[in-house]
Amino acid sequence: MKGWPTRLVLLGHPLGHSLSPRLQNAALKQAAIPVSYEALDVPRHALEETLAELRRARAAGNVTIPYKEDVLAACDRITDSARAVGAVNTFWTAVDGAMVGDNTDAAGFDAAARRLLGDPPRGALVAVLGAGGGAAAVLHALERWGVGAVRLYSRSADRARRLVARFPSLPSTVTASAEEAVQGATIIVHATPVGLHDDATPFTVDALHALSASSAVLDLAYRRGETALVRAARARGLRAQDGLPMLVEQGALAFERWFSIVPDREAMWRALGESR
Repeated sequence: MKGWPTRLVLLGHPLGHSLSPRLQNAALKQAAIPVSYEALDVPRHALEETLAELRRARAAGNVTIPYKEDVLAACDRITDSARAVGAVNTFWTAVDGAMVGDNTDAAGFDAAARRLLGDPPRGALVAVLGAGGGAAAVLHALERWGVGAVRLYSRSADRARRLVARFPSLPSTVTASAEEAVQGATIIVHATPVGLHDDATPFTVDALHALSASSAVLDLAYRRGETALVRAARARGLRAQDGLPMLVEQGALAFERWFSIVPDREAMWRALGESR
């Protein structure tokens, strides 16, 4: 159809872990759209040239670590969501040739969280671990939740303070440790790469035993067999979820931006070997 992208890519470096091509190609096949989605592992020195080439090809796609902020700066127009988060994870070329950047991570997180929590509890104490683009997307989503308080921890206290300052409507504080952040939390959101490739956890799992049985853990990382944090939380009897629902949701929302079609989410889940 006129206006649809004829090339879809995932920009990042490295990309060996990404499941996005699998789920997006499943959605494309189900919708009978004759386009393939490819992983484009781009070293930093080639990023500017690659973006120029994609613009000429009127391409669209997703952006992952470490280029979400670079692509934000390269776009001709950005959405309110991308501006608020300070990062682009979805882009396309408009009919006038402009590169448009959006961020579907915040809405993807919100949808994924509601799968686990139902309607998020008002007045919740939310612990957010991390201060990168994922954490920024979470804070943007939390602006609409009516939370009681947010505790944020990052290994870089300066980065954490800068992130908190960008969301002044949230009652947020920066803590000195991850354990301090999660103490007594209603909801814990882990938004760092810890546990993505091994069984490391972002804080001592003994801290989970001090939480109320009604607390919940959302880990934005995902790996086969789920992350060690999710397994530990479930062993404690807590509701817990890894990053796959957010991956599917942000990807489905990106698909809608590109084609103005709601993708078949069940097909996307089947492509991941799961049904949720």
